[in-house]
Amino acid sequence: MLTTLSQTNLLTLNQTTLRPTALRALAVLLIGLCCSFLNVAANAQAVFPEKPVKLIVPFPPGQATDIIARLIAEKLTVAWGQQVIVENKNGVPGMVAGATAAPDGYTMIMGTSGVLAVNPAVFDKLAYDAAKDFTYVGGLAIAPMIIVVSAALPYNTIQELVAAAKKDPGKFNVGYGGVNNTQHLTGEFFKYTAGINMVGINYKGSASAVTDLLGGQISILVDSMAATLPHIKSGKLKALGIAMLERVPQLPDLPTVAESGYPGFEGAGWTGLVVPKNTPPAVVQKISVDVAKVLADPMMQQSIIDKGMVPDPRGAGPWSDFVFAEMKKWKAIAQQANIKASE
Repeated sequence: MLTTLSQTNLLTLNQTTLRPTALRALAVLLIGLCCSFLNVAANAQAVFPEKPVKLIVPFPPGQATDIIARLIAEKLTVAWGQQVIVENKNGVPGMVAGATAAPDGYTMIMGTSGVLAVNPAVFDKLAYDAAKDFTYVGGLAIAPMIIVVSAALPYNTIQELVAAAKKDPGKFNVGYGGVNNTQHLTGEFFKYTAGINMVGINYKGSASAVTDLLGGQISILVDSMAATLPHIKSGKLKALGIAMLERVPQLPDLPTVAESGYPGFEGAGWTGLVVPKNTPPAVVQKISVDVAKVLADPMMQQSIIDKGMVPDPRGAGPWSDFVFAEMKKWKAIAQQANIKASE
C-alpha cells in the first residue's frame, strides 16, 4: 500500500516517469483510500450509538435543566434504541467530568448559561475551559428572566418602576434568585441599563426569593419566568417586563424590557448540548440532527413551554455563535458590576 512505501521508494517514484498503467493503478488506489475514509465517517454516523449514552447534568435533580435533560433523554432513548442515562453531577465537577470524558459521543453534557457563560465571567479560575474543552451540538431551551413586583405595589410598567427608583435612589430592594448566576447578572444589567440605584439581595435560590417577595420583605424580583409564572397567573405577583427580545407564548401581552424603552436588553438562561472536544464531526452531526427532530415534535415543544421556557432548536453552528456572544456579553456585565467569585 502507499502508506507502507519507504522514503527511498517514494523518492524513486517521484523521480521516475510513471507509465499510464501505473498512473491508473495509483489513481485507483488513492480513490479507494478516500472512499474508505468516507465510509468510516458515514458508518460512524449511521451506527451511532451502539451502546448506552450518558447525559451529564451539572445541576441537582428537579432543577429546570434536569427536567429538560430527562425529557430529551427519554425521546433519544426511543429514537436510538439505546438508553440515554441522566447523571446528575453538580457544578464544576460535572463540567470537568464531561470535558475529560472520551470524545466518542457516548458522553453528552447539558451546557447552560451558568456553566458556559456566567461562570467564566465571574470566576478568576475554573477547572474547565468553556470555550476550548467542548464541541457545541445545539440548543434545547431558553429560560427567560422576568422582572416582577408584589401585586400590592402601584407600579404596572417598567417605565413606572424606573421613574419611582430614580425619584428615590436606594429605596427599593431587588431580589435575585441566586448569586453569581444569570438572575444576578440580569438584575445588575437592568440596574446599569436603566441608570437606577436599587439594593440587590442575593438568595440561595428562587424559592426563598419568591417567598420573600410574596411576604413583602423585598419589593422587586429578577428571576426566571418558570419560578414566578404560577404566582403571576394567580395574581399574587405583577410581571412588568420579560427580558427577551420577543414576547413569550406564556405571557403574550407582557411587553419586553426592550419594548419598554431599553432596546436590545436581553437576559435569559439557556440550555443546550455539548460533547467533549475532538468528538468525531459525523457523531456530532448525528446527535444534532436527532435532537432537532425531537425538538420539532409539537408535544415536546409544548412540554418545554409548560415548564416556563421556550424551545431553542438552533443547530451546532448558530448555537455555538450564540453561546460565544453570550460569553462576551456576560463577561462585560460582570466587569461593569464588579461581580467576582472564587471557585
